[in-house]
Amino acid sequence: MFDIIGKRFWYFLISGIVILAGIIALFAFGLKTGIEFRSGSEVTVSFEQPVDKQQVIQALADLGYGSGSAIVRRTGTDFIFDLPELNDAAKTALRAGLADKLGQFKDGGFQLVSAKAAADTARNAAIAVIISAIGMLIYISWAFHRVPNPFRWGICAIASLVHDVLVVVGVFAILGGIFGWQVDLMFIAGVLTVIGYSVNDTIVIFDRIRENVRKYPGVDFEAVVNYSLVGTLSRTLITGLGTLYVLIALMLVIGAPVQNLVVVLLVGIVTGTYSSIGTAASLLVVWKKRETARASS
Repeated sequence: MFDIIGKRFWYFLISGIVILAGIIALFAFGLKTGIEFRSGSEVTVSFEQPVDKQQVIQALADLGYGSGSAIVRRTGTDFIFDLPELNDAAKTALRAGLADKLGQFKDGGFQLVSAKAAADTARNAAIAVIISAIGMLIYISWAFHRVPNPFRWGICAIASLVHDVLVVVGVFAILGGIFGWQVDLMFIAGVLTVIGYSVNDTIVIFDRIRENVRKYPGVDFEAVVNYSLVGTLSRTLITGLGTLYVLIALMLVIGAPVQNLVVVLLVGIVTGTYSSIGTAASLLVVWKKRETARASS
């Protein structure tokens, strides 16, 4: 039988390295936020003639939107500009100036977000993540109330969840620093989905551990946890791979409009599958062994 749980400190080391890299990226690059979180105007255009990103940046600078006030992203054939809040007159002047400098284009949409709306969005997103974590902690503690120290199981599941969120945020900090990717509402939706997926995966494993603890009383807890992980390993991997195939197909078919959501889910499912095995269950064993060591001393 595979000795999965015996390598738990390697899992902790790998997780620590990945999370540390993400924290360094956060300090170095920060998270580049979309207009939903910082207010402004988002303009999407598609030029009829070939235009590269540098030409667009230069044209915007000539129109009074320098690098400090404009962020330009390219998604397929579309260009997306993040600009300060524009009134109708400024919007008309911008469109006329772009057409004069870069040729005719198709208008893909205009979105205006006020400072108040951006602040409300950021606050509501933070509240949603916190409420999700608290709700899941309460649920897991209740669902496992018949095992010793049920709150401990909930804490381990939440630690696994925090691990997954930190990895996703770190990856987006790196992508933002290198490619200019931004955190938007799609990102928040993806993070909330990852939270649910990660906890669901952890609960499946914890439920098998609970069953085996009852079935094999007196057997070493580490051995029971390892046996439970081996028993759920195929289910966990098959579920994760099946979801990944769907997400890759979604990215290939729809592309840019769901880019942030799909990438968050891709990263989250990989790290969620890993953390359910390598973090949540391993923490249970470490916590139990320390308790046993204290009792025997």
